[in-house]
Parts: sequence; C-alpha cells; structure tokens
Amino acid sequence: MTTTAVANHPSIFTHRSPLPSPSSSSSSPSFLFLNRTNFIPYFSTSKRNGVNCNGWRTRCSVAKDYTVPPSEVDGNQFPELDCVVVGAGISGLCIAKVISANYANLMVTEARDRAGGNITTVERDGYLWEEGPNSFQPSDPMLTMAVDCGLKDDLVLGDPDAPRFVLWKDKLRPVPGKLTDLPFFDLMSIPGKLRAGFGAIGLRPSPPGYEESVEQFVRRNLGAEVFERLIEPFCSGVYAGDPSKLSMKAAFGKVWKLEQTGGSIIGGTFKAIKERSSNPKPPRDPRLPTPKGQTVGSFRKGLRMLPDAICESLGSKVKLSWKLSSITKSEKGGYLLTYETPEGVVSMRSRSIVMTVPSYVASNILRPLSVAAADALSSFYYPPVAAVTISYPQEAIRDERLVDGELKGFGQLHPRSQGVETLGTIYSSSLFPNRAPNGRVLLLNYIGGATNTEIVSKTESQLVEAVDRDLRKMLIKPKAQDPFVTGVRVWPQAIPQFLVGHLDTLGTAKAALSDNGLDGLFLGGNYVSGVALGRCVEGAYEIASEVTGFLSQYAYK
Repeated sequence: MTTTAVANHPSIFTHRSPLPSPSSSSSSPSFLFLNRTNFIPYFSTSKRNGVNCNGWRTRCSVAKDYTVPPSEVDGNQFPELDCVVVGAGISGLCIAKVISANYANLMVTEARDRAGGNITTVERDGYLWEEGPNSFQPSDPMLTMAVDCGLKDDLVLGDPDAPRFVLWKDKLRPVPGKLTDLPFFDLMSIPGKLRAGFGAIGLRPSPPGYEESVEQFVRRNLGAEVFERLIEPFCSGVYAGDPSKLSMKAAFGKVWKLEQTGGSIIGGTFKAIKERSSNPKPPRDPRLPTPKGQTVGSFRKGLRMLPDAICESLGSKVKLSWKLSSITKSEKGGYLLTYETPEGVVSMRSRSIVMTVPSYVASNILRPLSVAAADALSSFYYPPVAAVTISYPQEAIRDERLVDGELKGFGQLHPRSQGVETLGTIYSSSLFPNRAPNGRVLLLNYIGGATNTEIVSKTESQLVEAVDRDLRKMLIKPKAQDPFVTGVRVWPQAIPQFLVGHLDTLGTAKAALSDNGLDGLFLGGNYVSGVALGRCVEGAYEIASEVTGFLSQYAYK
C-alpha cells in the first residue's frame, strides 16, 4: 500500500516514497500501500495474452509512433546532439522533457515499439485498469510535470480518507491514517504500541556499527509487532521484497535519516520540523492543484496519459524501435552511439548520454566502456511479480466489508505469515472513478516477489486461482461466482531490490564511469531514484539538473 509523511515529515508509519522494462523503462512496480500515498509497480515486462507487442504477448495500448520520418535521416548519420536519453520509460521521458526546455537538440530512443516503459493502461469491456504502476503520490514535482504536459484537467485524486487494511488473524484490520488513530486501531496490542512509542522517542538499543536491513532497524527501534504487522507487509507491497535483506538506508532513507540526525525517530522528526520553519520553501507554483489530505493520483484515462502527452510534446525527438547496439567515446569529444532502426543502422554523436534502461540492460551496453561499472550494475536483483486484475459483482463482497452498500478503501496488504500467497489487493473501482461497469468491483492483485519467485512457472489460470482462493478467505464470499478476468501480466524482472549495500554498489558504478573518463554519461531510472512512479519523476528533475549543468560548460557560437 502506500505511505506518506505526517505533516510532510516521514515517520515509520508514513514514508513519502519515491517507482522495470525489458529494455526501456525506468520505473518499477512500487506496489501497494501502507498509508496515504501510493506505491504501485513499475516493472520489466511480459504478458500472457492479447496482441503482440515487440515480441511480448501483451494487452498494452500501443503508443503513437513518434519516430522521425525516413526523409529526416541524412545518410543514416545524425549531426551532433546535446543529449541522448536511452530508454523512453517514465524516467527517460521526464528527463528529456525537462532538458528540452534549455537544450532542444536532444533525442530519446526506445528499443520497443511504444513509449512509456511499464506504464500499461488497458481499457476494454467497460473496464479501465493498470498492469504496471497503479497511481502516484501527488507531490509538487509530479503535479508540475502533469501541468506542464497539459494534463491538469485530467488529474483524478483518490479519497484522502479511504482506509487501508492489513490482514491479521483472518481479519482485515484498518491501518492508522493519522497519529490520533494510533491508540484505537486493533492491528497491534497495547504492549506492542507501548514498545513502539518508547522506541520512537529513543528508549531502544543504540544503532549498530553496520548498515542495517529494514527488519533489523524496525525491530530495534519499534519492536516486533510494528515489523510483523505493518512493515513486513509494507515491504511486500512496495518492493515485493524481503525486509531481512532490504537496506533501511537505501529503501527508506528519510526514516533512516531521522534517527541519524535526531538520535531517535521522534527526535529527528522534531529537528526536521525546526529546520523547515527556519528555512521555509519558496512560494509554491500557483498553477498546481492542492490535494486535500494525503492521497494518491492518476488521470482520467489512466496513467498512460502522461507518457503519451510527453511524447506528443517532444514529437520526432522520440525514436521508437531503435535498439542501441554500442556506445564508444568519440575522438571529437562526446560519444558515438550506433543503433539498429527500422531505417537501417544509424550512428550519431552526442555530448551527453542518460541511461534510463534497467541496470541489467545498461550493464551489457556499458561493459566495453567499463567492466567495473558493468559488474556493479549487473548485481542488482529484480524478482518476478504478476499483476492479476479481476472483477466480481458487487454482491460477491462480504457484507462486513461493505460501507453503505459499497466496497470502500484503497486496498489491503497480506503479511507472509498469514497463510495467503497474494501480496496485496488494490480496490481499483473504489479508488478512481469510471474504472468498472455499474454493479461490478474491479480488483488489482499482486503476487510473487522476492519470497515467491515460483510464479514464473505458473499458468495464467493458476495465478487467477491462487488470487481468487486468497480473496475468498477475507474479502469475497466463499460461494460467490467465479471472477471475470480482465488481465494477467507477469513481469519476470520487476522491482529492483534496494538490498543492503545498494547505495555502495551504485556509487561504485558511478565512480567507475568517472574513473574511465566517461564524463557526461549519466545513470538514471528506478534503481537510481526509487521504485515509486512519483520518485522516478522527482529523480528525473534531479538528473536533468545534473545534465544541464554538464552541458552548460560548452560555449555556443
């Protein structure tokens, strides 16, 4: 599920988190939720049924072909560019969009025949659903990108009061949405709440002298119940990961930093509040809408609207079905890139390159330039995840789960200890309008991850059966009719895992590029910025700033 910041300051219950693709994307499925923001995935792709899309059987909506007409290819040789962004996932597109405001001489290349990476919105039979990321936290960078792309009137925001649930002892129990809820929610015992409270103010063991996993950090600071009933399912929902291996510093850096700067989680929160009051932010862009409360967002016709809008604004700068075969340093400075394209082999020179493809793809391309960088990038792990979207009639929902006759809420998470295989479920038709026909409930379910990699060997019907079996234990009536299956997508390499040592490994890759004199070659994407869609967009602004800073050293006649 999602988390967010209480009063815009992270706590262990609320983390303003930042969002793979075979050859193109840069966001991964950051999944479900814990509190008021979203974490839904962005993955590396594979689909079980539907139409053929670049070798994968998919039910994707194919993006418009914005490739440059052949007449603009001058002898298969392009003039020197300021920047080439490799990968037209959401990170690559947003980076190009920002850079283009100052440097129009750029290009975005994509190996597949559609842009958008793993944002996969499907509309059919009266349903509209997502098979990649499901939503985003409406942070100012995210809203700025939407407004700059002309999508302000298409924004849709979820109900900030929509509850989130965690399955515990055969019952779906609400997660506290605000601090005042903490004394009353029944997901934790009174001793568990007291342990968490004392730990949060600093009455707990001191930090060890090594990098802690998420499990180690949370158990030490907040106790076993917070970990087992909140954070473990949260890690499954956000990363599809194993919290005993995920790095607290890398995966939840804002919370980790609170203890480092303030001596405890609460101490760090007060210190952050004080610093913010002493250093107020500049005035907010008046063009941006103001979300009510802590919520999640999408667009009227799904997330697909954002990459489509960016592609339309960039026009012929976006090249589809361009497969990068090599990068070499140019004797004239910059880099020489060679592509296999529908028009034949094309080469071009560029002063800078941003690699926003998944790390394992970047590793293969960069190995001739730096073995050390390639080895570091190849070490990041992407476990498989399946997105199973199914629909039931309204009357199939258990009576105790209905409010005023309707299923309301964001969705639910399932701890691994509770005997269900599904990681979690998003109530898609409750979250945003016009996602299902009247009288139907649309549910997006995630299954697999680092602790259940066997899903890649299961058939589509087996995945649906597993999800349906789980849902009948707590949400769907046991004797309800079989669900209508709208889509099943398996992502063989889904979310990059921010394991212990992740930041050091990423630093090694960047340092190796620098040590080999590869200035102007930048790494981007979800394994750099974070796995949530919103973090990919925020990271795009950060990387674009680095690129424009690099390009500013060139003097133009």
